[in-house]
Amino acid sequence: MSNKDWLVHAASESQVIDKLQTDPKRGLSKEEAKNRLKKYGENAIKEEEHRSLLQKFIDQFKDFMIIVLLVAALVSAFVGFSNGEGPGDAIIILIVVILNAILGVVQESKAEDAIDALKNMSSPEAMVIRDGQALKVNSTELVPGDLVVLEAGDIVPADVRLIEANTLKIEEAALTGESVPVDKHADATVAEDAGIGDRSNMGFASTNVTYGRAHGIVTQTAMDTEVGHIAAMLSTTDKQLTPLQRDQEHLGKTLTYLIIGIAVLTFLVGVFLRGFSPIQMLLVSISLAVAAIPEGLPAITTIILSLGTQTMAARKALVRTLPAVETLGSTQIICSDKTGTLTLNEMTIEKVYYDGQVHDAGDNLDIQGNFIRSFTFPNDSKVAEDGQVLGDPTETAMIKYALDHQMDLQDQLDQYPRVEEVPFDSDRKLMSTIHQFGDQYLVYVKGAPDQLVERATQIVKDGQVRPIQEADVDQILATNTDLARNALRVLAGAYKVIDQLPETIDSDHVEQDLIFTGLVAMIDPERQQAKSSIETARQAGIRTVMITGDHAMTAQAIAERLTILDPNEANNEAHVLTGAQLNEITDEELIDQVQNYSVYARVSPEHKVRIIKAWQANDAVVSMTGDGVNDAPSLKQASIGVGMGITGTEVSKGASDMVLADDNFETIVVAVEEGRKVFSNIQKAVQYLLSANLGEVLTLFIATLLGWSILEPIHILWINLVTDVFPAIALGLEKAEKGVMNQPPRTSKDTFLSFGVAPSIIYQGIFEAALTLFVYWFAAEGPLTTNLVGEERHLLAETMAFITLGNIQLFHAYNVKSVFRSLFSRNPFDNKWLNIAFLVSGILLLGVVLIPGINQVFDVHPMNGNEWLIVMVASFSIVILVEIVKYILRKTGFAARYEG
Repeated sequence: MSNKDWLVHAASESQVIDKLQTDPKRGLSKEEAKNRLKKYGENAIKEEEHRSLLQKFIDQFKDFMIIVLLVAALVSAFVGFSNGEGPGDAIIILIVVILNAILGVVQESKAEDAIDALKNMSSPEAMVIRDGQALKVNSTELVPGDLVVLEAGDIVPADVRLIEANTLKIEEAALTGESVPVDKHADATVAEDAGIGDRSNMGFASTNVTYGRAHGIVTQTAMDTEVGHIAAMLSTTDKQLTPLQRDQEHLGKTLTYLIIGIAVLTFLVGVFLRGFSPIQMLLVSISLAVAAIPEGLPAITTIILSLGTQTMAARKALVRTLPAVETLGSTQIICSDKTGTLTLNEMTIEKVYYDGQVHDAGDNLDIQGNFIRSFTFPNDSKVAEDGQVLGDPTETAMIKYALDHQMDLQDQLDQYPRVEEVPFDSDRKLMSTIHQFGDQYLVYVKGAPDQLVERATQIVKDGQVRPIQEADVDQILATNTDLARNALRVLAGAYKVIDQLPETIDSDHVEQDLIFTGLVAMIDPERQQAKSSIETARQAGIRTVMITGDHAMTAQAIAERLTILDPNEANNEAHVLTGAQLNEITDEELIDQVQNYSVYARVSPEHKVRIIKAWQANDAVVSMTGDGVNDAPSLKQASIGVGMGITGTEVSKGASDMVLADDNFETIVVAVEEGRKVFSNIQKAVQYLLSANLGEVLTLFIATLLGWSILEPIHILWINLVTDVFPAIALGLEKAEKGVMNQPPRTSKDTFLSFGVAPSIIYQGIFEAALTLFVYWFAAEGPLTTNLVGEERHLLAETMAFITLGNIQLFHAYNVKSVFRSLFSRNPFDNKWLNIAFLVSGILLLGVVLIPGINQVFDVHPMNGNEWLIVMVASFSIVILVEIVKYILRKTGFAARYEG
């Protein structure tokens, strides 16, 4: 029976009983339960059909860039065997492809784990009444209409409408995100548009009963429950492509089309315009195409991302999917859960009203007497051996306050042992305990201020007990209102001394003629680092949006304290939207209005997904934080989902791309900074690879137009092999450039080629080709002094061009440490890995000329000192030329257009 069919929470008890045709005392008959089980099926989360690992692995090869790389591998193998070199380059490409496929399978499997984790949250057994008898059954056998019994410690086995509830409290953090248990009432009247957190007459599957007991009628089971609805959303929510994945796909397609076009043009020019043999030009064109495709880019990107994950892990951000590392850097909106992320997730006393005045909780007050005892004695919290306070968050706050003020609570409890109590009741909103006091008894009461002052006849003021006056009551209630306006939860305390125990221990006989002691006001306070982190994010152009299951007033107050909302603005209510209000507007209206709201309160899982989609419809890269089951769909929908490592459920972690080991908002901002550095470093690798590849393409194409045979296929492939990988990876280890968090985040239109990278690739590629062609001309036809003639001189010119082009690329790696800043604006050798890569690649490149035997394989000619000097000067010239251009671009203001 779908919960969409009728609004269970808004129906009366009799309507629910009639609709489900059940008996509120005897439950269903066993026979009827069997029939309904056949009709509705088992009460279990539907398990999605999982594809085999082989199917997932094969699907990874459907990506366009992967197909191109596979073709490149085949072509490379053909060229390699044609030149007697073997399939070395092809093997490297295949390793890259397989590595990416494995990572894709791992990512997909992790996404499936999120849905599987929901099954582990359900109750294995349930207490049910059938034919008037209480019996335990497997929770999968529950059906709509079943009468279930709930007690403290139980997991609610299905969605139920309560028909009896005795001081029932249910912790619904998994669904609402709020850790404070919710008071439940069977006779509560609930509005039709009430969110999950306000449906006080309902119990929901997979939530925890923390106090009291109840009877409830099962209204929804399996996928029709609220948690089942979340599972359905998880299975249907498509994970968005990250900016990195979109960039790679777009770059791959663009480069492939360009390279194929240039290779074909080179072949045609060489054969039909310059008369080279078709076989020779086919090998040259194929070699050019293989060299021009940055086949190492996926592997280099993977390595840079992996290194980024290690850095983030050291800073408490555990990355589950590699693209998430870079996605963080482009985050424009951080939608953050309140409880536990922006706040400490522990209620803390912030203000006390004592002796007629409001004090800060940290003030040094004399609270050892009846004031603090009126809050700590009627209290069921326990202090563990390790000092941890266990119990209801509201009650533990009072114990911690007492301990912080050096109260020896256990000694006082031993001195005044509890002998009787009147338990908390949600109707009267009070709790009382009676303690032995010599031959007399002390009664301590805590609870709602409006309820308690009605029972108080005296008050403690200036250390004296005197009759309470109307002015006192007015002041107490006014203080209560002021504190509540600041989203503080306020409780009052009172006490009295009695000579003997009442015959009847109940509210009427115990909670009368009290002496009012004061108020305590508490809140789940904001994390100290959160405010500064939000400001840092704001400077970086990132907007923080709070999404919470808490009440609007509380959410607004915390948002103002954190500066998510301007605390000086008078109309902040206009920037707060509740779940009920969200229900009244369409998706199209939300897309138009989403930028007006910074706080969302009392929201459901569907609302969170709608908010994320609305921002994404405005081309925003959205990060979402969450810890509950209710957060899982939005975590999966977000551009990057951030789960909580401490308080997070396995479901939310499974749906996340990154997990915060410390549940701290500050860690997100730290991770954003690392993500920006990672993107910048990937950009450097792209700039390096594409400018080098463009240099190779232009060199071969122009040489072909001029009728020169400047490089052999083996030369191109060797340069491509030894100069691409090591320097590009080393560039991924560059330190963050200055001011990285003072720049706005990149938009959805920005790519690897943005921010001045594209023009830099073009002019730098032209320089590389020009220098190489100049060295070839100087050696083959120019004024180079040499005794060589004919084929030998041509072979020397090829060798010098080969070494020049390779060396240029190695020197050029230092140029791309910054797009516009001078290489010498900081220590040019501060990246030790780049220095090592330069040396290793240089040795591999020069070794083919210097080592006997190998130079014959590569068909190169030995060079003398002058020839080596020419090659080295020409190679280093790339640094000088690029520095000159960068200087001009800075002085003309061209650079500022991209850096600002």
